Amino acid sequence: MIESLHVKDLAVVEDARIAFGPGLNIVTGETGAGKSVLMGAIDLLRGGRADHSLVRAGAAQCLVEAAIRPGAAEAAVQAILDELGLPPCEDGLLLLRRTVAAADSSGRCFVNDAPSTVQTLRRLGPLLIDLHGPHDNQSLFDPATQLAMLDAVGAVRDGDDARAYAALFEKRRALLARRDELSGGDPEARAREIDMLSYQVDEIRAASLTDDDGEALVREHADVANAARLWEIGREVTQLLSDGEPSAFDLLVSAQTALGEMERILPDAREWHDEVRELASRLQELSRAVEGRVEAIDASPERLAALEERMSLVKRLERKYGGSLESVRAFLEKAAARLSDLTSLDERRAECERDIAAAEAAMRPVAEALSARRRAAGVDLEIAVNRELRDLGFANARFRADIAPAPFAATGADAVEFTFAPNPGEPEHALRDVASSGEIARVMLALKTVLAGHDRVPVLIFDEIDANIGGETGNAVGAKMRQIGDLGHQVLCITHLTQVAVYGRGHFVVSKGVEGGRTVTTISPVEGDARVQEIARMLGGAGITTVALDHARQMLARAATRASSSRTAP
Repeated sequence: MIESLHVKDLAVVEDARIAFGPGLNIVTGETGAGKSVLMGAIDLLRGGRADHSLVRAGAAQCLVEAAIRPGAAEAAVQAILDELGLPPCEDGLLLLRRTVAAADSSGRCFVNDAPSTVQTLRRLGPLLIDLHGPHDNQSLFDPATQLAMLDAVGAVRDGDDARAYAALFEKRRALLARRDELSGGDPEARAREIDMLSYQVDEIRAASLTDDDGEALVREHADVANAARLWEIGREVTQLLSDGEPSAFDLLVSAQTALGEMERILPDAREWHDEVRELASRLQELSRAVEGRVEAIDASPERLAALEERMSLVKRLERKYGGSLESVRAFLEKAAARLSDLTSLDERRAECERDIAAAEAAMRPVAEALSARRRAAGVDLEIAVNRELRDLGFANARFRADIAPAPFAATGADAVEFTFAPNPGEPEHALRDVASSGEIARVMLALKTVLAGHDRVPVLIFDEIDANIGGETGNAVGAKMRQIGDLGHQVLCITHLTQVAVYGRGHFVVSKGVEGGRTVTTISPVEGDARVQEIARMLGGAGITTVALDHARQMLARAATRASSSRTAP
């Protein structure tokens, strides 16, 4: 729900702060008072078009900001925030802010107090708010939205068939991508690519690279290049350890003899005697190891030349194919696979086509099962929506959910089109071709009533839904919006019809006046007697009579009773 809305210097609104409540919120006021400014403010937060003419005269910019609780849409909202690196919602609250400059319509957008873009608002907006006014029914016209509504009625996407289809569709998608990759393109370009890949693959394979061509090669080259010095140091070490006069080994032998004599007098010396004997043995092993290692170095000019040539080859390949031995090997694997694809293109493409045909054969019965569930759901949706439309003043209207075969898509193989004929004898038209905004708004209201338990968009806004209706139909419209609100949605309704207004849980009045020689619009909540006064004004105009006040109280009481009975009805 929209918990709060702040509008500053937008059109005739100088500074307004509105705290909407849950359920149905009614907005009323005289014609021309500025109720449309409220719709414009919310549209800006949904990424709507900005114009510098929106800015109040004399102000540098206008500001609109809102605190919105996404509710059931929170996971989808958070996914977008994560994708774009924006701060998460704290305590489940999303903060949106937008400014528009008076000079050139430029402005800034913020999401959770972090700089963002209009495109981000346009992605978040449809998840949070449905606007249904004279020009704001796009979501209802979207075939994907209509399909989602139908699927919600039949829980089509929650079953095993939907999960099985999704897995098969993903497999087919990968195969189609593979086929595109194997399509070959321009024959001359293909031939050039084969020549280039052949040269690269042959060059790397000819090198017969092994693990020894990495650090081991570098170490051996260092050994051979420094062999003379290593021999010199090695000889010095062996002299000190065992070959010199005296050597460390000779000193340990002398210590061993002395400790042997001490052991006959002091038994504790036996342990020391053994340790010295072990040290002498290890020292001889160390001397032999040093001698053997340096003597094993092949310091011939031929070996040094071979190592330098090998290192030069490896470094050249690394420079050309990725910067490391691992990168060269990875390049070889990828290039060889691509070369194999190109040189056996026809065979691989034919194999891929066979795999695609097999995948589609497996998809068809699963897609048909989904279609069958959608056809059944379509019947249920038509019955339910037509029943709601009768309550909304369309006694003989016809709503249909046409389901037609379509190419495989992520959701199945069905195309859904909602059609509507408001009057008997008239042909049905796609909803997008229905001219009357009031008719479209009431169709949306009927759909939202049927789908109230499934719809994840938390906020619904209706403008001009009461066009050309009155009497009991107005009561039905108000009651249904109240019902949707009581089922977990926040509904904002701008209305001139008292039969609708009396159903609001909250009621806000837009009024226009003159302060300091300038027109100022205010938006204020009304309760109790103030609300009775507003309903009476809607009934009888400025000259409010006792009869109008009594009538207003009666209407509010009847609406409260009707709303209460609809909540408790089985």
